[in-house]
Amino acid sequence: MAIEAKAGAEDVTTRRIRLGMVGGGEGAFIGGVHRFALRLDDQFELLAGALASSAEKAQRSGRTLGLADDRIYSDFSEMARSEAARADGIEAVSIVTPNHMHAPVAEAFLNAGIHVICDKPLATTSADARRLQALASSKQLLFAVTYNYSGYPMVRQARQMVQDGLLGELRVVQVEYSQDWLTEAIEGGGQKQADWRTDPSRAGAGGCIGDIGTHAYQLASFITGLDATELMAELSTFVAGRRLDDNAQVLLRYANGARGTLWASQVAPGNENNLRIRIYGAQGGLEWKQEHPNQLHWSPFGQPTQTIARGTGAAGSAASRVTRIPSGHPEGYLEAFGTLYSEIAQAIRARRSDADTLDPAVQYPTVVDGVHGVVFVETVVQSAAAGGTWVPLP
Repeated sequence: MAIEAKAGAEDVTTRRIRLGMVGGGEGAFIGGVHRFALRLDDQFELLAGALASSAEKAQRSGRTLGLADDRIYSDFSEMARSEAARADGIEAVSIVTPNHMHAPVAEAFLNAGIHVICDKPLATTSADARRLQALASSKQLLFAVTYNYSGYPMVRQARQMVQDGLLGELRVVQVEYSQDWLTEAIEGGGQKQADWRTDPSRAGAGGCIGDIGTHAYQLASFITGLDATELMAELSTFVAGRRLDDNAQVLLRYANGARGTLWASQVAPGNENNLRIRIYGAQGGLEWKQEHPNQLHWSPFGQPTQTIARGTGAAGSAASRVTRIPSGHPEGYLEAFGTLYSEIAQAIRARRSDADTLDPAVQYPTVVDGVHGVVFVETVVQSAAAGGTWVPLP
């Protein structure tokens, strides 16, 4: 690939990956999370950024992060062109902007020959999402989407147990993601995160369902491996004047005959970040809660429920390979994000080599998962708009 001409005599299998970032300047939440994650396992080097739409804020944010002046950009298109032309230009870019900018930024960097790591959702429309998928494929570039909850060790453990057949034929999938931070109309008071997440021009057609409901949907898909074939949805907006949904209830039918329910809410007092999933098969059930991420509850039929703890001998290889510290020392949100970045780093390094060999144990959400997430949101919105009818998932 053209990217490798930049590497010179460096060891392409071990050196840090040169990374840029678009969005995530001062005052942005998710940009800081990505920067923690990319540093956690020392696999990336942040060298360039177009960190804000305001030139002054972009410069200030870049200098705060220690970026060289000539690699602080006010425009993402300029950044893509300039970095592609440099001998030491970035190999990958992290996109941490509001949703509506994901597609144009990703397109600019793909066209420049640069790998993309994009916060979810991939885009605000399925047409844009599929176009990005086709572009990444034609350019032979890696495109990762940071559905970060798939990075938790006990989520990997649950996935392995399902794949090993311990639950038997899957029958019921129940997943929910509830918060309470939008219980009042804080978007009207200048709260930055609430402002753009409740604005359809920046967030897309789904509010709560697009912001956190997609995380729940992806988590269920990742663990079970099941394909949802159709859904029936009701979207509610409980806060007066809000332009997008703040509560979603979805029924799911899966290809194997299993049935699922998904509830997402940002107006559920008493819930901070309550993502949880329960999966039931003919031979047993699993339960995992994001607020207590280091334990997985396993209930083999006819036997007492067991707790499998991260970092112990009870956890299998899928969990242990992404576990950093011994049991009793919690690993959580930032570590899960860091796991995705480390998995992506392995994939990028594999692309550096002509052999392109990647350990099959490496798992991270790809552009395909991103497309599925956008299609899910559109289908939920379609079903709700039709009064809660069953709609097939394309």
